[in-house]
Amino acid sequence: MKTQLLCTFAHKKDLDLVIDYVTTTYVLPERKVFVFSNVLDTEELFCTYNIESATIKGKNTILVHRKKESNTLYTVNALNGLIRTINNGILDKSIIIDWQLYRNSILLSNADDLRRVELILYKIVKL
Repeated sequence: MKTQLLCTFAHKKDLDLVIDYVTTTYVLPERKVFVFSNVLDTEELFCTYNIESATIKGKNTILVHRKKESNTLYTVNALNGLIRTINNGILDKSIIIDWQLYRNSILLSNADDLRRVELILYKIVKL
């Protein structure tokens, strides 16, 4: 079974609603949601979970990838932005990234802006 890793953005006060939404919208084969908080703004949460391959539904949810050795979450656009940043603006997919520099973070992008958010594990929700 092929799975996809999704990340839903949430505010701490809305966490229960987000968890309820995720569990009623998707099939979660691992029956877990990993909730991370922004180190600099602990009210900002990032809920990550694997789903069976499906269409991404809803607001504030994106497809992400994860480097296990550094616990780095990233989008493809953010990865491309990171490569351009460290390679003088040139997108060269053969560049080797030192993922330890981005340990326990999520890399996000919108337009030309690359954002790195340092994360701490807030909780693991077992369903």
